[in-house]
Amino acid sequence: MATSAKDLPFREETFRDDFTFKNSPETVLRAPFPFDKDSYMYAVNMELHRDGRPGTAYEAPIDVDEHYVSEMKDRALVLDEDPLRYQSLPHMTLAGWDTLELLMTCKAETYPEWFSLTRDGDNWHWVNRPMGIDQHFVFGDESTLPYAPLEYITRQAQGDFCVLDERDGNLWMDAGMVTTQADWSLDFDIGMNFFEWHAPVPLAHEKGIFKRALKYLLSIQQGNPARRLNWTMTVNPRLDTSPENYHIWGPENTHITPENVADKLFLRIELQSFWRLPRSNALLFPIRCYFLSMRDLSTVPKWATRMHRVLQTLPPEIASYKGLDNYREIAINWLSQFDDGKPTSEGPHPD
Repeated sequence: MATSAKDLPFREETFRDDFTFKNSPETVLRAPFPFDKDSYMYAVNMELHRDGRPGTAYEAPIDVDEHYVSEMKDRALVLDEDPLRYQSLPHMTLAGWDTLELLMTCKAETYPEWFSLTRDGDNWHWVNRPMGIDQHFVFGDESTLPYAPLEYITRQAQGDFCVLDERDGNLWMDAGMVTTQADWSLDFDIGMNFFEWHAPVPLAHEKGIFKRALKYLLSIQQGNPARRLNWTMTVNPRLDTSPENYHIWGPENTHITPENVADKLFLRIELQSFWRLPRSNALLFPIRCYFLSMRDLSTVPKWATRMHRVLQTLPPEIASYKGLDNYREIAINWLSQFDDGKPTSEGPHPD
């Protein structure tokens, strides 16, 4: 049976250089596997982001798992190297305070053994035990925090965070903390609207997917967040696969061989959620990254079988967009040993 994140210790590991990242068996089982059938095509695939089944990444509104502390150390390294991975346009300050309140409240309510938040009017006290943070501050007064509110709290939260301003019937990416992205750049996309930052995605525009998605996102109300899953594949468990660092990670795409594919090639899953913020009316867009190696997938027979079939039938335009061309056939061949040809059960969860 899968185990709640509350029962998991925090690992000391790296997402660069020697790549000591590793999932425990419990963490493999609680991952949000992105395929609900044996093939894949773009879809809006939105649903309400409500508390999910225990022992999965959906259990808590903001998930914290065994990789938390090490992921935050990696974020700090990225920001030291490139401070522009965090940006916020001047009109987004209130949305930053909204985000801080949301993340602190969710964490303190869901994981009280790790986080606590006490409030006396605007005088707040935040404790983050895993990171050794004990902070008294005045809500709304930036001078009482070591960073701007959005940067402060997203230095303590797994995943990337885009803050979208709503105006003119569109959503604009006007603030964000983006250090674990799958080959896109906040510095490039900052100030763009929904259609502009999705422009490189093949096939989906012709199918009207982004028009439907925008209509859904604009209708999200406070207290009723939504979610969807996205995915790609990554060579090595490298969180920072940004265009700015392509010269570092790009050549690794040619390093996959039949001998190393099981442990060097990863399914990179994005649990994306969407939250209407109360004061600013902005939309918070967290993008949480999970890694499953091909060997991790092989421990869940249904997932290994389904991954094999998805890669076999993936349209070539999508395969190229997701950067799979150099290793797709190697992965298919390795996964074929787990595919017995029998039907798989409905839905994404393990049998």
